[in-house]
Amino acid sequence: MRTNLRSNAGTHFRVLSDEQCEQITSAAFEVLQQVGARFHEPEAIEALVKAGCACEGNKVRFPAGLIGEALNRVPPRFSLYRRTGEPAIKVQANRAHFGPGPTCPNFVDPWTRQRRPFVKQDAALTARVCDALPNIDYVMSLGSISDVPQDKADIHEFDAMVRQTTKPIMSWSFSRRSLSRIHEMCAAIKGSKEAFAREPFMIFYAEPSSPLKHSAEALRKLLYCAEHRIPLVYAPCPIAGATAPATLAGVLVQNLAETLGGVVLSQILAPGTPIVVGGVMSVLDMRTTILSYGAPELALLSAAATEVARHLGLPMFSTAGCTDSKCFDEQAAVEATASVIVAALSGASFIHDVGFIESAMTGSLDLLVMSDEVIGMARHIAGGIRVDDETLAVGAIAEAADTGDYLAMEHTAKHFRREFWFPGLMDRRRHGEWAADGGKTLGDRVGEKVRRLIAEHRAPPLPADAVGRLEQILSQ
Repeated sequence: MRTNLRSNAGTHFRVLSDEQCEQITSAAFEVLQQVGARFHEPEAIEALVKAGCACEGNKVRFPAGLIGEALNRVPPRFSLYRRTGEPAIKVQANRAHFGPGPTCPNFVDPWTRQRRPFVKQDAALTARVCDALPNIDYVMSLGSISDVPQDKADIHEFDAMVRQTTKPIMSWSFSRRSLSRIHEMCAAIKGSKEAFAREPFMIFYAEPSSPLKHSAEALRKLLYCAEHRIPLVYAPCPIAGATAPATLAGVLVQNLAETLGGVVLSQILAPGTPIVVGGVMSVLDMRTTILSYGAPELALLSAAATEVARHLGLPMFSTAGCTDSKCFDEQAAVEATASVIVAALSGASFIHDVGFIESAMTGSLDLLVMSDEVIGMARHIAGGIRVDDETLAVGAIAEAADTGDYLAMEHTAKHFRREFWFPGLMDRRRHGEWAADGGKTLGDRVGEKVRRLIAEHRAPPLPADAVGRLEQILSQ
């Protein structure tokens, strides 16, 4: 009998100790109790005051007990589905799921490789590529559409994506009205709102504003999601040194206080509504005044916030696969890879912004496709090393002591496919083979793969009646 045994199921990675997680949590509770947050929606304030919060004007202060009650009501796990009905994502602790981000005003054209304004077809191309990539788990558009009426750009974005992928979509909107239309689109595809609620293939994204503000539109969208039990990500974007403290621990405290305000409200309105906490956290580069998407602090803060969320039993929305570089180059590869590996090891529930270049100003399918390969590598690392009688290979070692050869051994044939990670884009051939094939760089191979996926991959189409209903909603 083996007793007092700890078996590592994967690679373990920590930024904070349990005590530090508790210190950050306690400080965030103190901020909500003593400082409070501003809520710019009367319906939200009314619900919070009725639940026991103190209110002065639009500033709301939260009793600690109410925060604790809300945390106990958040489901620690839930599922998202493909639009075709198959289970796709199980949201639970230590399961990392990767996807792009939204709202970049620009896009790198896959054929000309030039930066230009983002258009509706780019959202469709992004969804098509995401649908084909094995390590991209959910879809966002990589941009904000510029070639449709601007008050409808958000619903056009969802329309473009849902036609080109069956994977879950993380959507957003300008307003509650647009959210209701996206919800109608989901119902049209599934047959009814009840059917969509049973098998949600869309999770919605909204955000409070740093420091400690909840806008009317963000709250109205949160209220709608709670009313209809739509899974919700509610995550701010605190910038260290600009809209949040310059200390990383201070950023974590403020970020948690901001996202917890949404958690409490959602659970007051509809206990058990799936909600994901998190935030896009990085530093203001004091030389350029940009929010840096390639800074090591982004990866460090995201991993630390994931540990705090896990400490509270909450799903986490994180950031990785992005860069400050203006194009898909060596800087982009280094910055994106570093953040992807840290994020994968942290085990955040959703990791977004894969494919962002130019500090979130431009979407790049090249970086998205390269990052898909890096995510596969990171997942292999995060999986750790299996240690049991079979993998300890004592018998194989004894056999090789006589033959000197593992290559022809049955043990090797049985295990190498599982134990070894095989790249698809990174080149391990000998120099002569590589040169004979044109001496292509990683950038060359990535570009070829992007264009091949666009040309060849197609997701199953929507039912004809659903397409007709989507057209009606777009025309309203």
